Amino acid sequence: MLVKNELIKKVRDYFDLNIYETKVWLALLGKGIATAGQVAVVSGVPRSRTYDVLESLEKRGFAIAKLDKPVKYIGVKPKIILEKLKNNVRSEAEERIGDLSKVKETEEFTKIESLYNLGMAPVKREDISASLKGKSNITNHLKEILQNAGKEVIICTNVDDIALKVKLFNQTFENLKKANIKIKVALSGNDKLINEMSNKLGMKFKKVDIDAKFFIIDRKEILFYLSKNTNEEDMAIWLNSEFFAESFADLFDIALGGGK
Repeated sequence: MLVKNELIKKVRDYFDLNIYETKVWLALLGKGIATAGQVAVVSGVPRSRTYDVLESLEKRGFAIAKLDKPVKYIGVKPKIILEKLKNNVRSEAEERIGDLSKVKETEEFTKIESLYNLGMAPVKREDISASLKGKSNITNHLKEILQNAGKEVIICTNVDDIALKVKLFNQTFENLKKANIKIKVALSGNDKLINEMSNKLGMKFKKVDIDAKFFIIDRKEILFYLSKNTNEEDMAIWLNSEFFAESFADLFDIALGGGK
């Protein structure tokens, strides 16, 4: 059985195996059931190493040893392996999240928070601005400024973005409503989808032809995206300038044909 090097490389990366483990597992999958000697011949892995590799694959759940003389091995179905790896990653992630949640309760976290507050104390709030790169970084910063909203949130984006992140926006709108924050949302895009999202989220959306994406918080802070091409890395600018945010919000109100 000849297996292309490209397939071996991809499988190795996908399933976090070393090169010998990959070759042996593929040999088992192609053979169905085989002895260590047969696996060595098919896979091209040295026979002296094949036994160790098969033992490793068995421990990791990629192979099953059939009680026979000589012992024969069966390759586990790829779909089963994939689901197992997904569950492992999910469990590890949940455990990691639990560990990180406990960090806030530690003395060390209190100390670094104090360091941050001390460092920020002499900085004028209106002088703060930042360039943000990457979807997760922008989303995390956006969540933070939305949580700190006191009076009003203005959102202008494409309805496709709302549809793709409907759960996130639903939670955001619910939190803002509970805090009695005034919400203004303007969407560009397909009329039918805008109506659909409006009904789904229980919000009134204004249809606009503004091809832009920005968020204004209390007319004091503004975060706006610089890129709209989904193939590019997301980039955004955050400005904590009351003058700029107020001016931008006024222009937004004019575009919508209403006042504050």
